Amino acid sequence: MPGTKSLRTPMIAPIALALCLGLPVLARAQAAAKHDSLAPGTAEQRAARAYEAARANPLDLEAFLRRMPKGADLHYHEFGGIYAESWIREGAEDGLCVDLARRAFAAAETNCGAGQVPAAEAFLDQNLYDSLVNAFSMRSFVATSGTSGHDHFFDTFDKFFLAGNHHAGERLDEIAARAAAQNEQYVEIMVTPDFSHTARIAKEIGWREDLAQLRDALLAHGLRDDVAVARADRDEAEATRRALEHCATPNETPACNVTIRYIYQILRDFPKEQVFAQTLLGFEVDTADPRFVGITYVQPEDNATPMADYAVQMKFIDFLHGVYPKPHINLHAGELARGLVPPEGLCCHIRQAVEMGHSERIGHGVDVMFEDRPYDLLKEMAAKHILVEINLTRNDDILGVKGKDHPLPIYRKFHVPVALSTDDEGVSRIDLTHEYVRAAETYALSYADLKQLVRTGLEHNFLPGASLWRETDAFSRTAAACVGDAAGSAEPSAACASFLKASEKAQQQWELERRFREFDAGF
Repeated sequence: MPGTKSLRTPMIAPIALALCLGLPVLARAQAAAKHDSLAPGTAEQRAARAYEAARANPLDLEAFLRRMPKGADLHYHEFGGIYAESWIREGAEDGLCVDLARRAFAAAETNCGAGQVPAAEAFLDQNLYDSLVNAFSMRSFVATSGTSGHDHFFDTFDKFFLAGNHHAGERLDEIAARAAAQNEQYVEIMVTPDFSHTARIAKEIGWREDLAQLRDALLAHGLRDDVAVARADRDEAEATRRALEHCATPNETPACNVTIRYIYQILRDFPKEQVFAQTLLGFEVDTADPRFVGITYVQPEDNATPMADYAVQMKFIDFLHGVYPKPHINLHAGELARGLVPPEGLCCHIRQAVEMGHSERIGHGVDVMFEDRPYDLLKEMAAKHILVEINLTRNDDILGVKGKDHPLPIYRKFHVPVALSTDDEGVSRIDLTHEYVRAAETYALSYADLKQLVRTGLEHNFLPGASLWRETDAFSRTAAACVGDAAGSAEPSAACASFLKASEKAQQQWELERRFREFDAGF
């Protein structure tokens, strides 16, 4: 049965930076350092000319952008990021069945029931295998009457979610290996550790309007027990990932150099008491475990419950943010379009996420121009440096919003920080390179524009520590400690090295500059 991964593309092994900073570095750092004496901009200008030449052919552009450093993917769902082929393998290994009518996994008691076959049969029946890939993803999907891209996209998750969580480490490996193959260095992955105990006690307690009282009742009933569950879940997954990637051994794979952190995702399409309880758990987990760096709400924003409860859910976050100020917040907001909901439903989700939900980043933000006073909102987001995570393929697949109808150019016009991300690359059958190609072709972005997008992504990661850059979202002057250093150089000064050592964020930004120096010097 096929089970071997093909994503571990050989790359150059890492070496240590001077002063033992512990930054992830590729072996060609020394080669890049030889170009430090070049006149400022010379190497970058050659790279820019190569990029403009590559734009004449989509395949050349793909090759150029696959190698280009892409920094971070900040909007990435663990389940949605896994390709259908991996789900089929997991289902077969776990002895699951396939419901032939639904083309979905089904649990096996002793044997598969009527209308079902073992998932392993997919490896003996190409037609079954192909139909599962199509059912688990957007591959070959064509909208028909009564079945939209929105419906098919979200239906995929119910079809494969039965695959066991004991594969979480393999999924991390798949994500990291694919990222490394595209010159990515950092990913924030949205995950939902088991919270069944929290859901049960929320149901027992029921809804209470007094949020402080409801929080006290949930904690008294043992909600914090699920913090340990979340930590154990990530401990096991990361141990498996390290073993698969042979990290800290002579045979470690390039995937080891991809830094992963987690966003705790909360399911918003449930009764208020459960949503509040899981939100509380998310804040507790983020406060206790530094690997979790933020919280978010997920599930279709246009569903009846999220639409009806959106404002009260923002109140949950407002209240809990006052109790737990440490966790970062980045909310899915504005993943809506005309016709998907009534016109008044487009009024204010992004604004409420920013002003009530304390959101530092917005996932999607597609309907911004249909919000009340959109230009005021854009100016507010720019002033507060609220990043918008742009997911071009997902917005097209689900909302039918693309090209000139997408607000990306408007966000950029109003200086709202934006970064490209994949969202659910497995379901969408894409990767981050694909999104850069799409953006470059659709919006005629220059090489400098692309670098701005990449740097902006790392500027808005949720890692602890000060930014490498003196001014937020301005990438011309480094922090005072590194002002005399060429950003990304192999041997930072003692003051700069000390600054980098104290900031995980700045370390990632320094590493990105090193990668850009190396990349540009190759032209």
